[in-house]
Amino acid sequence: MIREITETDFDQLMTLYMQLHDNPFPERDKRVMDIWNSILQDRNHHIIVAEEDGTIVSSCVCVIIPNLTRGQRPYAFIENVITDEKYRKRGLATACLDFAREIAMRENCYKMMLLTGSKQEGTLKFYEQAGYNRNDKTAFIQWL
Repeated sequence: MIREITETDFDQLMTLYMQLHDNPFPERDKRVMDIWNSILQDRNHHIIVAEEDGTIVSSCVCVIIPNLTRGQRPYAFIENVITDEKYRKRGLATACLDFAREIAMRENCYKMMLLTGSKQEGTLKFYEQAGYNRNDKTAFIQWL
C-alpha cells in the first residue's frame, strides 16, 4: 500500500531512515517531536511510504515549494528516497515516486527535482527510468 505518513508512523519511518546515510535512531525528545509535528501539519510537506504487511519498507519526501515565476506555479522537490534493503527491486520506490508525481500534478507544479548523492550507475538509471533526467540542470550543494 502506498500512502502518506500518519502520526503513528514515527518509529517505523525512523527505523527505515537508519539505512539512509547510517542515521542513528533519534531520541524522542521535544526537539525531534516538534520537527515531526511540524512536518505532519505542513500541507506542503509530504512523506510518502510503501507499506507491506503493516511495515513501512520504502519512502520518499515530496515538498511543494511556492514560486513567483512560471506563472506562479510551484515546483516539487524530492528527497530521502529509501527502500529497505530486503525489499529492493520490487517497484516500491517507483510507486512512492509515482505517488509524489500525483501530488505535484494535483498542486499544479511545473517541475519536480530530485538530487541524489549516489554515483552508482544502477541508482542513476533507476531515477531515469522513473522519469527524471540528469541533463537539464546542474546541481550545486553547499553543506552547512
